[in-house]
Order: sequence, then C-alpha cells, then structure tokens
Amino acid sequence: MSKLSTVTRRLFLGKPFRSDKLAHTLLPKRIALPVFASDALSSVAYAPEEIFLVLSVAGLTAYSMAPWIGLAVAAVMLIVIASYRQNVHAYPSGGGDYEVVTTNLGPTAGLTVASALLVDYVLTVAVSMSSAMSNIGSAVPFINQHKVLFAVIAILLLASINLRGIRESGTAFAIPTYAFMIGMYVMLAWGFFQIYFLGTPLKAESAGFEMHSDHGEILGFALVFLVARAFSSGSAALTGVEAISNGVPAFRKPKSRNAATTLALLGGIAISLFMGIIMLAKETGVQIAEHPHEQLIGAPPNYHQKTLVAQLADAVFHDFTLGLYLIAGVTALILVLAANTAFNGFPVLGSILAQDSYLPRQLHTRGDRLAFSNGILFLAFAAIAFVVAFRAEVTALIQLYIVGVFVSFTLSQVGMVRHWTRLLRTETEPAVRSKMKRSRVINGIGCVCTATVLVIVVITKFMAGAWIAILAMGALFVIMKSIHKHYNTVARELEEQAAAEADSMVLPSRNHAIVLVSKLHLPTMRALAYARATRPDVLEAITVSVDDGETKALVHRWEDSDISVPLKVVASPYREITRPILDYVKRVSRESPRTVVTVFIPEYVVGHWWEQVLHNQSALRLKGRLLFEPNVMVTSVPWQLSSSERLKKLQPQSAPGDARRGFLD
Repeated sequence: MSKLSTVTRRLFLGKPFRSDKLAHTLLPKRIALPVFASDALSSVAYAPEEIFLVLSVAGLTAYSMAPWIGLAVAAVMLIVIASYRQNVHAYPSGGGDYEVVTTNLGPTAGLTVASALLVDYVLTVAVSMSSAMSNIGSAVPFINQHKVLFAVIAILLLASINLRGIRESGTAFAIPTYAFMIGMYVMLAWGFFQIYFLGTPLKAESAGFEMHSDHGEILGFALVFLVARAFSSGSAALTGVEAISNGVPAFRKPKSRNAATTLALLGGIAISLFMGIIMLAKETGVQIAEHPHEQLIGAPPNYHQKTLVAQLADAVFHDFTLGLYLIAGVTALILVLAANTAFNGFPVLGSILAQDSYLPRQLHTRGDRLAFSNGILFLAFAAIAFVVAFRAEVTALIQLYIVGVFVSFTLSQVGMVRHWTRLLRTETEPAVRSKMKRSRVINGIGCVCTATVLVIVVITKFMAGAWIAILAMGALFVIMKSIHKHYNTVARELEEQAAAEADSMVLPSRNHAIVLVSKLHLPTMRALAYARATRPDVLEAITVSVDDGETKALVHRWEDSDISVPLKVVASPYREITRPILDYVKRVSRESPRTVVTVFIPEYVVGHWWEQVLHNQSALRLKGRLLFEPNVMVTSVPWQLSSSERLKKLQPQSAPGDARRGFLD
C-alpha cells in the first residue's frame, strides 16, 4: 500500500485503536438513543404520509380513518416494544432475533430471521437515503434531478463515518437526532396550542383543494383491502425497533437494563410523534395524493406537492419562515441519519453469522477502529445497488420494505414464548415464575399481533414489489446455507484426514529441489544459493526453451560458469512456459511418490504497481497451478529492485485484524 493510501486511510478513519480500547467505544444511553433509534424516529416523517397516500385513492372521506389506522399502528408498536424489552433481558449478547430464534426454534428458523433482517437493513439504508434526497430535492431542484448520485454519495459518507468507530458516529449523530425530536415536538406543541388555546384556524396549503377519488366510490371488500394496505404502509413506523436488541453489546453496563430503558424511550417518543403528526394533519386539512395532478381539483397547473411534514410546518409557522426551514432541514437530516441504525445493526449481525460459519469469516473481524469494517462496506455497496436499480424512487422501494422486519418480529416472539415455557418447566421460585409468566403473556400477545400484521403486509404488498424482498431473502438463505455447508465440509475433511494420517503418517523420503531459470543473473544465483542451503537430496535447475537462440546462449553461459548444479532444458514446441514445468514436476512426483518436490521461483520485489504488471506474471501463473499439485512445495526467492527502497521508508503497514489482535499501538 502506498504512502498516499495510508495517509488517506488515517485521514478518513483516524488512528487505529488497540483491542483493549473496545470498552471506551461503548455507548451511554444519551448516545445510544440517537445511534440505534434514528431509523425508528425518522419513520414518523414518512409513515403517516404513507397512510394518507394510500387512503387518497378513495377520496377525502377516507381520511377520517387515518387516526384509527394510526392508533392501530401505535398499539402494535407499543406491544412490540414491550415484547422486545423481554428479549434484551433474556438475550443480552447482541444476537437479537437471530439468537432468540436459533436457540428456541432451531438453526433453519434462525437463518430465516437472519436473511430477513439482513435484507431489511439494506432496504432501510436505500429507503432512508432515497426519501432524504426526495425531501431535500423539494427545496433544491438540482438535487432532485440527480438524486441517485446524491443518494450514493450520502451512503458512502455515512459508511465512512461509521468506519471511524461506533462511539464517534454516535456523537456525530446525537445532535441532529435530538434536533429533529425537539423540532418536531415544538412544531406539534405550537400547532395544537394555536388551534385549541388561541383558537387560530391553521390550514395547510392543500386544504382548499378538492380530493377526487381515482376509482370512484370504494366499498365492501375493496375498502377493507384499502384500509389494510394503509395499515401495512403505516407499519413502516415499526422499522428499527429490533436494532436495539441486536446492539446490546454496544451499551455500557448494565447492558440489558440500559438497552431496555433506551427501548422504552424510543417507544414513547416515536408513538407520540407519529400520532401527533396524524392528528395535526387532520386538524390542518392536509391533502396528500398519490397522483396530485389528477386527484387534487383546484390545484394550480404547476403545483408541486410538498411532503406531509413540510405542509404542517408551513401551516404552523406561517409567520415564521425560519421555523419552516428548520423543520425541513432537521427532517431531511434525520432521514439521512436513519440509515445509521442499519450501519450499527447489520455489521453486528453479520459478525455473529460469520462466527457461526454462515457468512465469510472476514465479516467477523474488526477493523482499525474496532468497527466491523467489512460488514459496513458490504451494507453500503448492497444499498447502493438497490438505490441505483430503483433510481432512488421511494414509492418503488417502500413496497419492498418492512416484510423482513415482521418476519423477524413474528419468529422472535414465537421463540420467546418457547423460551419462557422451557424455563418454567424447571423454575420453582414463585416470584420468578410469576415474572416469567407475565413475560410469556407479553411475548404471546406480541406474536399474535406481529403475525397478523405480517399476513396483511404480504397480502397487500406482494404484487406491488414485496415479492422482490421475499426473493432476496430466499436467495440469501440459500447462499448462507451453502457457505455453512462448505465450512463444515472443509472441517470434516481435515478431521478425517487427520484421523487417517494419525496412525499412518509417512514422512517424505527425499526432497527434490528444482530452481527455475529464465536468465543467468543475480536473482537466479540467489535462488540457487538458497536451494543449496536447504540441503535437498536432489538439486537441479531447469529452463523452458521457447526460443532456440536464447536457450543455446543460456546453456553456453551456464557451462562456462562455475555453477555445479546441472541445467536441464525442457522443450516447449508451442512456446508455453507453465505446462512444460507442470509436466516435468508431475513426472518427478510420479516416479517417486514419497519424494517432496520443492520448486524455487526467483521473483522481483518492485516499488510501483505498474512494475508488477511488467514482472513476475509467469511466476504468478505458475505458482497458481503448482498449488494444486500434491507433494509439491513452492518457494518464492525475492530480489529487491532499487525501486523497492522507497517502500522501506514508509511506516509499517497494518494487516486486516492487526488492531483486533493488539499489534497496533
């Protein structure tokens, strides 16, 4: 790695942390709340709007159902939060839903939950960033015209912040998250104060329009389906609740109690903001249409429909323009930061899955700043793929959303019911049994509620795009199963070979050393000297003849030198180098099965990447092929060119995992 890349890495990531500094990255509740709750809190910026958008299909009269749908969503959220408070106490290790389900329902169910959560974490980043660019684009047309590019830049920026470490990212996100909460509470309080205490009629800019139904009067089953779809869209407000149970290890001690307290704070804030926005929207007459130019009669021809929060802020702060811009700013910012919940949950879950051999082991390794760097990068690039594929369209992405969350919610609650049932079989203390029974009832109610919502979500959103998320979960499930099978196969193979060779271990009888020669120069002389130092039973040098003139000249120089090692010439009619050497090595191994063949390959050590392109290519290809040959050892003999001196002056480079192993200061 060049000096420039090292400086850039330190500039963006900072100084590496030692492994024993991990405790210093743990979060107090005041920082943990914005770190883990930004997703759930930000959803109140678009979940109420989604309810109104769906109901707009039936016209203005359908808006009367919005508060009742909001109450239903709030009730489910309250039950889910109460259920997850039981989870963090029972399973504080950070596995969250995956650990709960795996322990109580088996590895297949656990892997199903893991697949659902991983996909939903990716969609959380994609939806949050796309929504943020749409909100900012309402005020800045240039961003709206290039929202895919800006969404990608925002994802990369968020990933770089998280790569610096969880504590630093938490501090960076605390101020804007609290600014959003304060701003929303001020807007709601001032709005309701004007309406109920001052008697000031507040009207949104869209209140004077006439809402036209897309499909005429909707009755019967169609109306029930519409209400169910509005409820499923509003249930997006529940996303992010599970992140706290996955991130318990990031809390300061006592971890479980702090996580449960943070979860309760999250629930109270999210529910109050969610219902407050719906009620204020009802009072101000906000109208949000799925097709504004067709449904909103009386709107000007060039009418640009603002978001629900923007219309509320405009109505509440009608004489205070700065208030409008502040609310719009913190709302857009919280939507960007909402993805941070996924950047904290995904890498931890990925690390646990890697430890269980369901994902590549690299995802289990902490980086220089003690963050799970590989998981952060994987999440960032996966989210970018979704943003680019769906062109950062929230309407398209939202249909894929929340399916995974409710799959994990439901299976987690089933697992917790079984957990308490199992413990009750052996517990005899009356007070403890009473507490366990109460927890089982809470989780049982949560199971029924989340399963009902899951069915509604799948039915109402399947054809609208949820099938893509379900397909992605299935594909990820199969991939993780295959990875686990591979790791198990390798482990079993090594165990079987170890058992077979334990009693019949046969040491090699001879060492046949071969030095590859292309020219008679110093690298070749060093390779010959090193080969002699290993004291092989047989030592020979071989060269491949691809040009008769050059080969004859090499043979003459070899014979005229004082080298005692014989030089063999291997013919190559088709001017190949790799194949003739492989055939020669195979022939030696075949003639003497108990002989180890050691191939010495001289290589240049260069200081520039472009020099690597000009040298060592034949050696790399040959090494790649020789590695597959049994009883063949490959030894590289380096020769440092003068250009490599520049690398010696650089600071020692760290390898992946050095910080975790405590090699770095």
